[in-house]
Amino acid sequence: MKMFSPEIETLDRKTLRELQLERLKHTVRYAYENVPMYRRRFDEIGLKPEHIQTLKDIELIPYTTKDDLRDNYPFGLFAVPMKKIVRLHASSGTTGKPVVGGYTRADLDNWSTCIARILTMAGATDEDIFHVAFGYGLFTGGFGLHYGVEKLGATVVPVSSGNTDRQIMLLKDFGATALIATPSYAMYLAETARQKGVLDDLKLRLVCMGAEASTAEMHEALHKILGAFPTENYGLTEVGGPGVSGECREKAGMHINEDMYYCEVVDIPHNKVLGEGEQGEMVITTLVKEGMPILRYRTKDITSVTYEPCKCGRTTARMSRVVGRTDDMLIIRGVNVFPSQIESVLMGMDELGKTYEIVVDRVNYMDTIEVRVEVVDASLLTDYSQLEALVAKIKHNLRTVLQLDVKVKLVEPFSIKRAEGKVKRVIDLRK
Repeated sequence: MKMFSPEIETLDRKTLRELQLERLKHTVRYAYENVPMYRRRFDEIGLKPEHIQTLKDIELIPYTTKDDLRDNYPFGLFAVPMKKIVRLHASSGTTGKPVVGGYTRADLDNWSTCIARILTMAGATDEDIFHVAFGYGLFTGGFGLHYGVEKLGATVVPVSSGNTDRQIMLLKDFGATALIATPSYAMYLAETARQKGVLDDLKLRLVCMGAEASTAEMHEALHKILGAFPTENYGLTEVGGPGVSGECREKAGMHINEDMYYCEVVDIPHNKVLGEGEQGEMVITTLVKEGMPILRYRTKDITSVTYEPCKCGRTTARMSRVVGRTDDMLIIRGVNVFPSQIESVLMGMDELGKTYEIVVDRVNYMDTIEVRVEVVDASLLTDYSQLEALVAKIKHNLRTVLQLDVKVKLVEPFSIKRAEGKVKRVIDLRK
């Protein structure tokens, strides 16, 4: 099977571990010397970079959390001056403040290499035409995959998200052979193409999906409709975006770019690094990041790892699909949504009551989210113009924080059931 970086992807584990240790030592010292937060964390516990002599010694290093990134917003974790940062990306945060990532030119080159490897794993070549239906902007997915396609030498069509009819037209007219999208939007495009009767006009052979979790059943259904081979990739803004790992044609787990990332699976409550095949929280350390090195980042994603060589010929470790998260984050069409984000918007509006619920569903393979909230004055519900204006205002405020369109339903005071114990704000009908 063709590989983008065979000299790395087929390394024996002993050599790969030696490379990881060399890069880990460099990254730890680099972070200590250039990122005040890490220097302070190390000094507080008497840890020095020279104490990291083996890969297991990484367990001496405290975890980095999303709160650390928020507390150092926007550029407090950068290890280089801003003149060396050539790109900024970000994701939304629970209070509206995003998590920011900074990239040097070397970071962008390494990122592109990671993506090119993953696309090659999926079966892509430099002759493919990639239709990128990820949103372009601060979200890492769009530009991350875009530059990876170019690194591969294939053709990229930067369509971005939305306007499904136009997406179908371009897929057909440009002869795209590969689609990049969230799983839910890929399925929506497939269903729409079938409804329009143009499936036979499409030339898609690959669907490369990311930004939200997907199931084997979703992959099978998508393949059945489109006839294209679906694969999943994994990454997150905090460690650089997509490109941490991806599926090969064997679909037996996602190959980790181990020369770029050191991954641990940890039983967080017991602070214990788990063994091969054991399920726990993924913890990631960047090994080559210049702009923003990250040590032992708690992803809150639940997965497991195997080190057995794959039938595809790659020797890199493989992580299983993420089965869930350790927090209450919702992922809606590739966007991270926290209930506290929604609450912060609703609680700041005097016209609204303090009781609300969030209803998440999946319609035509697309995730939907509806916020139902009580109004203070029931008479508002009979005044169409005022009602329409308030709904528009709420939607706008939610869009500003979430970067996502949310359906809003206003209801009468005290019409939402109260909880006697712990309140449950989220009703997830997808389950």
